[in-house]
Amino acid sequence: MEKAKYIWMDGELIEWDKAQIHILTHTLHYGNGVFEGTRAYMTENGLAIFKLKEHTKRLLNSAKITRIKPTFSLEELKKAQIELLQSNDFKSNVYLRPLIYLGYGIMGLHHVKAPVQTAIAAWEWGSYLGEEGLEKGIRVKISSFARNPVSSTMGKAKAAANYLNSQMAKYEAVEAGYEEALLLDSDGFIAEGSGECFFIVRDGVLISPPNDTSLESITQGMVLELAREAGIPIERRRVTRDEVYIADESFFTGTAAEVTPIRDIDNYIIGDGKRGPITAKLQAAYFDVVYGRNPKYKHLLTYI
Repeated sequence: MEKAKYIWMDGELIEWDKAQIHILTHTLHYGNGVFEGTRAYMTENGLAIFKLKEHTKRLLNSAKITRIKPTFSLEELKKAQIELLQSNDFKSNVYLRPLIYLGYGIMGLHHVKAPVQTAIAAWEWGSYLGEEGLEKGIRVKISSFARNPVSSTMGKAKAAANYLNSQMAKYEAVEAGYEEALLLDSDGFIAEGSGECFFIVRDGVLISPPNDTSLESITQGMVLELAREAGIPIERRRVTRDEVYIADESFFTGTAAEVTPIRDIDNYIIGDGKRGPITAKLQAAYFDVVYGRNPKYKHLLTYI
């Protein structure tokens, strides 16, 4: 990870190496903390955060779901992210990681008296699944781990505890020689990747599972909007693993993953094993939006 100059912590800019917490920080032990993944792109007009309001709102929604009372408002958190980017000397695309967590002060599972703390880090970060993956596609393994069921966890919160499931699935996939995992829900239908939403294309129709057992993805929503604009038919419905194997195209979306094609799943070649035409079209359209090249969506960018 590339170091930056400062990390924002509870209203102050702290030098990167001095941004520290106590070993008895509550979230470290019990997992109740919420975070966001937000990108800023180096556009022709300088660094710009994509969908700052939407990501910050989701952060606060996650806190509400997990019974954490934020100490900063939506506007204060938006301003803090802008201030953080202005204070660091970034030369390329940046990933932002806002985090609301429970700090040092109490132990035990009843968390309401733990101090609520907020931090925002940012660093230069390229493609999550690799630049080559954006062009040639990645290899994916359907995981032996089921996605956390809605009966036992709250998947609409981007909560730290939820990602142990993702870590184990990702580890299993990488150890088996793949680059990413695809998780099924408890009924055996496709849920999502370890940190991405999932799409397939069949006979010109773009298909993505409902968000019943996945995070409500901001990137997924943008891609669906671009697909509608391009006149691509869309279906939101359950998808079985065997339907995935016979898809014409497949790809992941997410803030970190952006729009990443999938060339094989469980060693089944998807389509012709390359980035498909609809995937390529949506990927190009997405990058036009986030880099400020599409005037219609320029309002989604917050220039620094």
